[in-house]
This record gives sequence, C-alpha cells and structure tokens, in this order.
Amino acid sequence: MKTTRRDLLAGLGLLGLGTLLPKPAQATKTNSASPATCPFRLAVINDEITQDFEQACSIASKDFGLQWIELRSMWNKNVTELSATQIDDARKILAAHNLKVTDIASPLFKTEWPGAPLADPSQHRDQFKVDFDAAAQDKLLDHCIELARAFDTDRIRCFDYWRLADQKPYRAAINAKLADAAARCAKSGMILILENEMTCNTATGEESAAVLAAIPNKNFMLNWDPGNAAALGVFPYSKGYDVLPKDRIGHCHAKDVIFKPDNKGYDWAPVGAGVIDWTGQLHAFMRDHYAFAVSLETHWRGAGTPEASTRISMDGLKKCLTAAGANC
Repeated sequence: MKTTRRDLLAGLGLLGLGTLLPKPAQATKTNSASPATCPFRLAVINDEITQDFEQACSIASKDFGLQWIELRSMWNKNVTELSATQIDDARKILAAHNLKVTDIASPLFKTEWPGAPLADPSQHRDQFKVDFDAAAQDKLLDHCIELARAFDTDRIRCFDYWRLADQKPYRAAINAKLADAAARCAKSGMILILENEMTCNTATGEESAAVLAAIPNKNFMLNWDPGNAAALGVFPYSKGYDVLPKDRIGHCHAKDVIFKPDNKGYDWAPVGAGVIDWTGQLHAFMRDHYAFAVSLETHWRGAGTPEASTRISMDGLKKCLTAAGANC
C-alpha cells in the first residue's frame, strides 16, 4: 500500500520523529582534505550530484574534500518525505563519510498564498519532488524541526510563497507568518533561513533587506543566493549584497547565470563562468566575517549529467575561492 504524504507527516512529524529515531550519531570529523583554515562551511546540495545518496556523499567527501553537505532530496524523495528507516540510513551514510549537515533545504512556504493572484501563473516552479499546499505548512514546519534534530543541524531553509502580481496587500501577513515560524523554531533552538528566490516574493538583495528589517527575530536569517537575484537581471554583487545586514546572513547558495541575447531570459552557468563576480562576493564575505555555508547549487547541466556538471562547477567555485584568498 502506498504511503501518502499525510501519513508521513502524521507518523513522523506530529507523533514525534524524535521518539522514533536514535539520537544523531556523533561521528568524529577527520576529513583533512577540507582545510580547517577554510573560512566557510564549503558544501554542496546532495541532489545536485545524484539521487543516490551514498554516491553523493562519497563524491562530496572523497572527491570534493568537503566536510559539509546540504540535504534536499535523495532516492527520488524530498527530504521531508523520507521514512524513519531512510532517515536512519542517511545518517549512517553521513557518518561513514564524515559529513555534517549545513541545513534542511526544505520546501517550507514554497506554495501559493491563499486568494492572491500570482505574478505569472504559467511559470514553472520547482518544488523538488514534493507539493505541500498552504494548509500543510504548519505541520511541515513541525516535521522540519524534527528532521533538523535527526540530522544534527540547527538550520531550516524556507521561502515566502510564490511571487504575487502585487505583494503589497499581503506582505504584512506573509511577514507575520514568517515571524511566527521563526518564533516556533526558536523554541527548539533552530534558525529559519529565508532563501531569496526569483519565483517567490523575496528575490533580490533589496527585497531581502526589507523582509529582514520587518522581521527582527534574531533566528530569522537569509539564505543569500546571488544566482537567483541575477536571474531577474539584478546584479547581486555588489549592489544587492551591499544593502544586506551582514549579521543576518546565515547561509549562501553558489551558482552562476548568463543572459540570453536580446533580453530573452537567462541560463545557468558553471560557477565562475557567468555574470556573478563570485571572487568579489567571497572576498566580501571574508571581509565581513561571514563564516557559515557556501553551498554549491549547480543547476547548470551543460556537461550532460548532474554529476559531471557539478564537478565542473565545484572546480569553478574552488578557483574563485582561491582567487578570493580563501584556503578551501
């Protein structure tokens, strides 16, 4: 019999995932290939490599020399839909490869705001193998908190609903929802990180700064994604980055963008081969004492496969890190 999403949320979230699983393994992290002097938690999103979680972890640890990995989907299931057995298997794989988890890259609030017209109803919106409606978000948040505990991380990624034709009438209510979610996370010692996403209501550096100002919760931080801002034609560094409160950045996604001729949109590119000044951005991070994740989210598939493309993009990211003076 097929297990439904509702069954998983009820069985794993509301009934207490923490009671079903052993405590997170406290494996010793000894991977010397990722220098202790790296100023960032250099990472990669696991499913950008492959849906085979063991293989993704092996490549991240052995080939990329990483100590950190970001979890989004594996075994063709969103991380929020894994069974208790699969979560335990994933934890064992992480321990075997000496990998720590930067955050739960959840789809929280990546859905429609009820009753509000979308900016572009026909736009493709990727939820990474899952689709939770607005009514399911509170239960989803509870479940994400339990997942964060199981994977021994203090960070949960979220969004702020699909981009609206006019967000002004709804912005205060959206902010209140995010503030309430941050308060609920705080009770569990968790940090809620909002990703600026071009298909959602916070996409640019300026919009990110406005939301952070409106929601002062100290555990509400930004997942700064320069690629998402650049996809809208807004140059994120240094213009977008300059307006951000630097002490509210709690995560970073690394990808790159090229613009199509004649203003016909954008394509993804390997990190370092697009319009984003990643060397400048990474140097600014070091200047501003940012010390959290820089996590590769390739998106580019020009090498033919996710794995091959991610390898090229990781090489580009490491070159930018070296150029910025980061020993990673």
